[in-house]
Amino acid sequence: MRRLRPQALRSPLTGRGKSLVRALGVAALTLALMAPATAKSPINLDVETYTLPNGLTVILNHDSRLPQVAVEVRYLVGSAHERKGRSGFAHLFEHLMFQGSKNHDKEYFEPFEPIGAKVNGTTNTDRTNYYEQVPSNYLELCLWMESDRMANLLPALTQAKLDNQRDVVKNERRQRYENTPYGLVWKFMHNHMYPEGHPYQHTTIGSHADLTAATLDDVKNFFSQYYAPKNAVLTIVGDFDRDKAKALIVQYFGSLAPGKRAPVPTAAMPKFSEAPQMVIDVDKKVKLPRIHFMWHTPALYKAGDAEMDLLAGVLSEGKTSRLYKPLVYEQKVAKDVQAFQVSRGMSSVFVVQATAAPGKSVDELHAAMLSAVKEALKTPPSADELDRVMNGYKKNFFQRFESNLSRATLLSTYYALAGTPDYFARDLQRYTDLTPSKVHEHTKRWLADTPHLRIDILPEPALPSAPAPAPTPAPAPGQPAPTTPSLGGN
Repeated sequence: MRRLRPQALRSPLTGRGKSLVRALGVAALTLALMAPATAKSPINLDVETYTLPNGLTVILNHDSRLPQVAVEVRYLVGSAHERKGRSGFAHLFEHLMFQGSKNHDKEYFEPFEPIGAKVNGTTNTDRTNYYEQVPSNYLELCLWMESDRMANLLPALTQAKLDNQRDVVKNERRQRYENTPYGLVWKFMHNHMYPEGHPYQHTTIGSHADLTAATLDDVKNFFSQYYAPKNAVLTIVGDFDRDKAKALIVQYFGSLAPGKRAPVPTAAMPKFSEAPQMVIDVDKKVKLPRIHFMWHTPALYKAGDAEMDLLAGVLSEGKTSRLYKPLVYEQKVAKDVQAFQVSRGMSSVFVVQATAAPGKSVDELHAAMLSAVKEALKTPPSADELDRVMNGYKKNFFQRFESNLSRATLLSTYYALAGTPDYFARDLQRYTDLTPSKVHEHTKRWLADTPHLRIDILPEPALPSAPAPAPTPAPAPGQPAPTTPSLGGN
């Protein structure tokens, strides 16, 4: 979706002054979060959770440091909820929800543009969210707009809007997957990491065929099933009066029909029962081969997820890391290498990917990757390695709480996947409690002796050079020189 960034509200500070204010803000927030507010939790956030009679879950977190408020509405529906033949519906609604509702049948962004708001929506396998970050005195505008599209989107949803946004989504698929170098790797990941019928087996953006087949009635039925108070979480973070906010929430959401809470899709973590699987794609848009190794790993917030996060840092963060040093610096067989954990609600995927250095073949890269990964997984991280990646994680963890908007998203994620928004202390603890031996225990369990998926994205093979034309014999004495035939036209 198009993103609105603040324009009307600009800081008079620039350069070093602005950086200093940001640094002081992060430091103050970090100290506030780490203050020992209670014996139970070392992190102090004022979070209140309650439920309206119609089933809408509300999460409030007051923070008056800036005259700003963030509102997020999370619907507990993602691509994992879609049935076969109707892929891409959750993401399609991410677009349709910005096309107008009964009482504001215009583009959703319009009233937010003059006030310097940040407005957008995102979709993944497990949820869809919509958000606004605005000056504090515009909280009511956010709540009215969100409630109207929750209650009154369908009366304003027309065939013309569906056709328009269906084409927009198809074009987005082309831009993000089909026309982007290495972009189809994520389609291959979904298709080959998960068996037929698994909720994660298709991409979030859906297929062209399913999007084309979607009728207006199909789309309306999907909305009626999932976009209702019982299946939504409203989160407000920032500078607001708690009593007034609660009154506004009742005013705008309290009378909405409750709907139903959608069942959470469930599926066991898949396992590869044989030797490594392999997918090869030839992509004319790439110049260098890239190899991906992918393993099934535990779901977000489950035992093993944090271990894989830190292991990824040990493997590829920094020039002395266990994969960068041998592959890029010493052997110079790879141009780059990355390791990361793709954490999700049902199960996750651990990825190691490397791009071949110019002049190196895919076979050379693969042999070097296999050897380097095997060697890297043999031993536990050293204390220094673990400290380095742990410090980086802590920095990122606290930065996620700095912005009202990112904090709102995090609190609702905690609620949806960990069962409570008051999970920040335990989230941090699942990392800080780790030791080299714990990380290595899960490394052996999920990666070291486990088959993986291999995906190669390769450039088109170079065409053989055309043979040089035979030299034209010199004309015999007294004869005219041969002429070149005209090809004609432009």
